Amino acid sequence: MSKKEAVYEIKHLQLDQYHLSLNEALFHNANGYIGARFDFEEGYPEQYHYVRSQYINGFYDFTPMKQAEKLFGFVTEKQTMLNIADTQSIRLYLDGEPFSMFSGTVLSSRLTLHMDKGVTVRHVVWRSPQGKEAEITITRMTSFEQLSLFTIEYEVLPLNFSGRVLIESSHNGNVLNYINPNDPRLANEGHQYLTPLSCEIKDGASYITSVTSTSGLEVCSCVKNVLLQKSRQEFSINDHNHAISKYKTHALRGETIRFIKYCVFCDSIRYPSCKKQSGLELKKALAVSLPELYRKQEEYLSEFWNYCRIEIEGNDQFNQAIQYSLYQLIQSVGKDRFSNIAPKGLSGDGYEGHFFWDSEMYAQPFFTITNPALSKNLIEYRYATLDMARENARILGHDRGALYPWRTIMGRECSGYFPAGTAQYHINGDIAYSIIAYYLATKDLAFIQEKGAEIIFETARLWIETGNFYQGKFHINNVTGPDEYTCLVNNNYYTNVIARYHLSWAVKIYHLLKTFPSFTLLREKIDLREEELLEFQKAADQMYLPYDEELKINPQDDSFLQKSRLEIETLPRDRFPLLLHYHPLYLYRHQVCKQADTLMAHFILEDAQDEETILNSFHYYEKITTHDSSLSYCIFSIVAARLGMVDKAFEYFQHSACLDLQDKHHNTADGLHIANMGGNYMSIVYGFGGFRLKEQGISLAPVLPRQWSAYSFKIHFEDSRLLVRVTADRCTFKLENGTAKKITVYGQEYLLENTLEIARPALPLISKGKRGETN
Repeated sequence: MSKKEAVYEIKHLQLDQYHLSLNEALFHNANGYIGARFDFEEGYPEQYHYVRSQYINGFYDFTPMKQAEKLFGFVTEKQTMLNIADTQSIRLYLDGEPFSMFSGTVLSSRLTLHMDKGVTVRHVVWRSPQGKEAEITITRMTSFEQLSLFTIEYEVLPLNFSGRVLIESSHNGNVLNYINPNDPRLANEGHQYLTPLSCEIKDGASYITSVTSTSGLEVCSCVKNVLLQKSRQEFSINDHNHAISKYKTHALRGETIRFIKYCVFCDSIRYPSCKKQSGLELKKALAVSLPELYRKQEEYLSEFWNYCRIEIEGNDQFNQAIQYSLYQLIQSVGKDRFSNIAPKGLSGDGYEGHFFWDSEMYAQPFFTITNPALSKNLIEYRYATLDMARENARILGHDRGALYPWRTIMGRECSGYFPAGTAQYHINGDIAYSIIAYYLATKDLAFIQEKGAEIIFETARLWIETGNFYQGKFHINNVTGPDEYTCLVNNNYYTNVIARYHLSWAVKIYHLLKTFPSFTLLREKIDLREEELLEFQKAADQMYLPYDEELKINPQDDSFLQKSRLEIETLPRDRFPLLLHYHPLYLYRHQVCKQADTLMAHFILEDAQDEETILNSFHYYEKITTHDSSLSYCIFSIVAARLGMVDKAFEYFQHSACLDLQDKHHNTADGLHIANMGGNYMSIVYGFGGFRLKEQGISLAPVLPRQWSAYSFKIHFEDSRLLVRVTADRCTFKLENGTAKKITVYGQEYLLENTLEIARPALPLISKGKRGETN
């Protein structure tokens, strides 16, 4: 992977409010445990609004959720991710003149995200109001090697002067969460969640330990500053929770001053004493030179890219976009069982850091076939919260089984609007689907026996609890599918078909494991009996899947086709997204989709319907889908590619690929759309690459957008890594390591032992409907 492909850069930084806020998210630093939004260390003039936030994945406090009517089971308290501290502030004074991008003259500037090195670099050449010129380079890193560590390296090169230099570094425990009362994706009430318990300076390092207001969790942030030049140092504490360190030195023209700020974070979820652990973490960080930390960061990312590389030839813009997407995925994914992947990752407060279904259905597929160890971590998080899922099921009136919350951090439901939240029972099927995919990719049956199976069985029980047999069919009523513009319906196609898949696999897993000696313990633990498995199989065999004989499509639900169609092309563009401009009941009464729903089912469970039905459904839902969700375009792209409509697939991919880099939804400043980035990966590998992971093995049916000259990607399957390259006339498959594998390409099975080249055929005809496109 070339350096050009691994860099995202802005030259000549724009200093207006819009671009400053946007860059906070685009250039944030994260490693799956901690995240820091990008802000100028020296701050901004008073009239500017900014969100200098730092987060810990899975760290939370409780906050009240007011309900107009307090009915039984309604959520009255939710969890929210916290801004944990401000360790970013560094102020520079040159002979008493403060450095600021807003005073003097910025002679040149650039901001660079090095995705192969794992650092963000701001480079500025600045002339002070009195004419002093300096070259300032600031490098920020959240370490993948030591997850608790965030570093800022601050280098100052005097260009035309020698003189006094003052560097003032602060560590502030007075922090609040960002709020926006006009955006439903954000919290809308200000509250001080963290109260500092202590602030002290020990051995030249500042320690601030804070406690949450309600959950009783603690967090300790620790900062150690190192100036490599001889200096005079001063330490002080203001207001008992704001530590300030000052370093005075003398600068010589042409000689670089180098200042390093080490920041570590530890929380009481993971450690019995977060303060003690932060001291150990700081000692660990200081035991290694910063260049060595940079080297380890680059080594980690070199291995990461080696396992998941995607290269697009013939289009630098999309090549950069997909590299950016994959980099944000590795920055966002939790690295332990206490965390998962939030919709905004660790780049912003959007959705309050909650975990949703998109972890399993959009982000996890990337890790399952490139880095299955991280996929396993995500499953372990769901296992750790299984008891709370059981509790949630009891609250909703179910006697047995488990129902995972629609949105959560620590395992309890955080959805206040249940029609578009808690009613999305399909999350049980989504989690089961991700576990099954992990098994299919790894054949790690030992882990399935240890943790995965219990989740699958307990969540499968909820389908029996929720649905019922009627006139020879199994129906699931009063649920909400992925499309949140259609809520509380009977027999949502997506829900029913994933429930059928889930129930069938619960039976398969049972038979795969029943010979394990330790499986008896699990059966006894959850009181699982063979007659219950027979009921699972019966429900799967008799699952009702809505189908319309006239249109030859799968209706989204039983009542969907009875509704009037909302002619979305006639609506003013300033009325989108519809959820911000139309009452939910108005939307619920119309045929209008926020995002792919039935089409999502046709992607993940394509074998449930014939190609004609999938094609008809594609054309039908395409006309009534607003794509108000960032999760939608990628699914339409994948299904279009699967149907051979490559130009249309590329058109949808264009909408999705640069969504954040071009701020297409006008809310990137609140945080990146991480699930969409997983969708970008799937659009190439599952869409254009035609990759499928099924019980029978792996298969591919690549197509090539005419806008590209070639593309390649890697996948990890069982013990092997495969490289796939697609050109105008052929597909090349290379076994990079591991044992030989059977793969199916364009419906023909091959044994991949070393390298295999296959000519790309013309697209097959679909029984009905013209495509009229080249492949």
